[in-house]
Amino acid sequence: MRILLLAAIALAVTACATTRFETPRLQVVGVELQRSELFDQRLKVRLRVQNPNDRALPVKGITATMDLNGEEFAHGVAADAFTVPALGEAEFDLLLSANMAGAILKLLAGPRDGRVRDALEYRVRGKLSLASGLLRTIPFEERGSLPLRDLKGATRP
Repeated sequence: MRILLLAAIALAVTACATTRFETPRLQVVGVELQRSELFDQRLKVRLRVQNPNDRALPVKGITATMDLNGEEFAHGVAADAFTVPALGEAEFDLLLSANMAGAILKLLAGPRDGRVRDALEYRVRGKLSLASGLLRTIPFEERGSLPLRDLKGATRP
């Protein structure tokens, strides 16, 4: 009986160890300026998480840093729990804090090649904290571009 129990445990551990886990993909789907003061800006960044795994991801929180055009720009954390379904996706909002004074000067200086750009290159990196399972944090990094015409709240008429 003991041998059967040990064999079952060994089989379960082996099955868990051989299950391949793919990192979820994150994509920025929107950016909205929430508040802007001289040295403090709050941005609401809408992120989409795609889960390529065959099990749901119970996310309990997230930490993130956003770079724009290669410059560190904003940081944020969120403790709003949500679940990304197995082989599915979910969207959530993340509030980021930024000090745009230095970043704006660098962005206004323009690219070194002298070309005018109609988009900002971004990189979002951080980690998802999971509520359960053996794997408790999932690091992520996503790159893309934000068309300047799509930035809501950035200018006022």
